[in-house]
Amino acid sequence: MSVCGGIEIGGSKWRFAVGTGPDDVRAAETIPTTTPTETIDRAVEFFERAGPVDAIGIGSFGPVDRNVTSPTWGHITTTPKPGWAHAVVGPEIRRRLSVPVAFDTDVNAAALGEHRWGAAQGLDTFCYITVGTGIGGGGMAGGKLLHGLVHPEFGHVRIPHDRDRDPFPGVCPYHGDCWEGLASGRAIEGRWGRPAAEMIDNEAVWELEAHYLALGLVSVICILSPQRIILGGGVMTAPGLLERIQLDAKDLLGGYVESPAVDEGMAGYITLPGLGSQSGVLGAIALASMDGAI
Repeated sequence: MSVCGGIEIGGSKWRFAVGTGPDDVRAAETIPTTTPTETIDRAVEFFERAGPVDAIGIGSFGPVDRNVTSPTWGHITTTPKPGWAHAVVGPEIRRRLSVPVAFDTDVNAAALGEHRWGAAQGLDTFCYITVGTGIGGGGMAGGKLLHGLVHPEFGHVRIPHDRDRDPFPGVCPYHGDCWEGLASGRAIEGRWGRPAAEMIDNEAVWELEAHYLALGLVSVICILSPQRIILGGGVMTAPGLLERIQLDAKDLLGGYVESPAVDEGMAGYITLPGLGSQSGVLGAIALASMDGAI
């Protein structure tokens, strides 16, 4: 079996790993996301120490260009993250390490990891959604990763915003009060003035957060009809949040979707990742092992 490298590129940190899967991780490291030059330098240093590898998979925050025929393949494109718009990642890693590279979104990589080893095993249509600093989503339809015009941008769907209940304008620099703008970790901190981790016991925070997340999930359910929804990311570690979302989503569906998964309270339908926080980096290893690395 090929030994592959995985890189999960997040807005606050990069995760690296070398191995063949969750039971065979031969080296791993996490570093903060700083500048493109510095962070890529540290990635190269890690693989020079931990290698050799047959290929590297990269799952990156977006938007990204994953079209292998495009002159900007492997670039991060119009991200609002300062200093990272149009950063050249995939080609630079490939050039400096002289190995084939596969490149996709961080959430598609996480979905692939969950499909191969985690909570989506045996399914062919499902979604992986991360709720952290931002909100992103990927997944599979008919056994293939979701792609299209560019790639899924779940976090930027528009959800109902009751400004009487919540006058907060949102944090998205493009849309203001899209799903990410209202329900991401940055939105929680912007609305309440404190990080989510410091407000675990504040009922109002989590009541509103669960409502917004459920509103977005109902749209996902009605459009894609996934067999399961997996929710990852740091915000989802809040105690009781998953259960609140399950109840709110079932209520918002209003009995329209007839399925045992919904009728039984969604406990196994909207769920946490089987791979925990390692879905993305392990999924990047899975991505590297697939046909398509260039």
